[in-house]
Amino acid sequence: MARLPLIDPETTGGDIRASFDRMPVKLNIFRMMAHAEANMIPAMRLGNSILHKQKLSAVNRELLILQAAQLEGGAYEWRQHVPIALGVGCTQAQVDAVERGDYEAVALNEAERALLKFGREVVENVRVPDAIFAAARAHFSDQEIVESIVTLGFYMMMARVTEATETDLDPAAGMKVYDSGRK
Repeated sequence: MARLPLIDPETTGGDIRASFDRMPVKLNIFRMMAHAEANMIPAMRLGNSILHKQKLSAVNRELLILQAAQLEGGAYEWRQHVPIALGVGCTQAQVDAVERGDYEAVALNEAERALLKFGREVVENVRVPDAIFAAARAHFSDQEIVESIVTLGFYMMMARVTEATETDLDPAAGMKVYDSGRK
């Protein structure tokens, strides 16, 4: 049971109501975020830009999202993003490697290994050692490096929202919610 009541979309108004009306599934994460009225729409726009507008590939993005969820204990994010990861081309073996924190797994290519080692440093230590940064930079553009950091930071924030409030887990919505963000 969530520590705060989930906002009923029917009781909202303005931009928040319009946002809920466009959602194919009114996930609990959004119903919790609606408490932060001034932040909900900007956060949703940032989340949508991460999912649909970055140069970083969908597979790499989802590996990072799963990594943030795994490292932060974000059960909600993990549940929602495993089906998305699989839907955009990640393999179950890659998902399993991230879940285990095994960034040397054969299921991961050299670039993915470098990215996940970079991501672990960003999440756990903030500062990234030169050798790990250089390894990521050998595979990813400056834009992709910064997008990776933004992705990790956003999903760390969302894990903190859902875990601190004990937001009730929804069934995985998978590609339904992901695809609706493209519109």
